[in-house]
This record gives sequence, structure tokens and C-alpha cells, in this order.
Amino acid sequence: MTEILLNKQKEYKLLSSLTFFLFIFYSIVNFTSCGVYSFSGASVPSHLKSISIPIAEDRSGSGEPGLRELLTNQLIQKFIDDNSLQVSERGKANANLECTITGFADIPNIVAAGENITSRRLTINVKVIYNDNVNKKKIFDKVFSNYGNYPPASNLNDRKEAINTAIDRITEDILLSVVSGW
Repeated sequence: MTEILLNKQKEYKLLSSLTFFLFIFYSIVNFTSCGVYSFSGASVPSHLKSISIPIAEDRSGSGEPGLRELLTNQLIQKFIDDNSLQVSERGKANANLECTITGFADIPNIVAAGENITSRRLTINVKVIYNDNVNKKKIFDKVFSNYGNYPPASNLNDRKEAINTAIDRITEDILLSVVSGW
């Protein structure tokens, strides 16, 4: 009877040792594999630490006052909030983001019966050139476009809110393209 009990204790020790070993092995494999695996486009290359964002140009012909400043300020704020690249002066930055507003359209969006306009869509297009100053190469040259809607019979604040919405969406798209477009 004691021999059976000793065999059971040995089996239990062996089983618990094996379980402990498998747990340790699984943990090591699990945690080290996370460091090796990366999503394509998951982060900015390690040699890029800072970015300059000069004031955007407005070649849209819209005459919308403060549009280029609004775009530039919101884009800078997005990068500050994201904290993946430090916003810096042009001559000191590892990368440069040049933005040009190329289009500004304010057109009817929803036309109801009797040709009544119930919604207007304000669309903004921005050409962005992203340069790597360290490796002296152009990373991308893209056009970003987004919109904001507003009621046509509204006050000026609703139109300004549509502009803010379009700019917010575009700057978010630009940020995502810069920090995850690798």
C-alpha cells in the first residue's frame, strides 16, 4: 500500500513539474513572440524622432479666411496629442510635412422634392508631401479629402462647424498615414 502511495506522489510531482515547465515555456514563447511580430505600418521608423509642419498653403481659390492656419494648427495639435513624433522647427526636424489646400467645394448634398436643398456638403482637399530629412527621400505625396455637412438655411456658425469637421477628419487621416503608413 505504501508503494502505491509513493508511486502516486512521484506521478503527482512529475505531472506538476511538467505543468510548471509547460507554463514557463508557454509564457516565454508568448511574451517574446510579441516583440518579434509587428504589424506592417504599425509605427514610425526609429530614426525619425521629430517632424516640422510649416504653415499650409491655400491654393483652393476659396478665399475662406483662416483656412490654412486652421489646418496647420489642428495638424500640429494632432501630432502633439499623438506624441509619436515631436513637432519641431523645419531645420531641426527629422521629417517634414508640407500641406497645400488644393480644393474647397461647398455644394448641395441632399436635394428633396421640389428641388429644395436640405443639406450642403463642404469638401476640402489637401495635398501632403511627407519627406524623410535623415535619409533624404520622399516618403509619400498624397491627396487627402474629407467633408462636413451643414443645413443650408443655417447661420454662419454651422458652416464654420462643417469646415472644422472636414479639417478634423483630414488631419486625423494625415496623422494616421504618417504614423502608420510604413
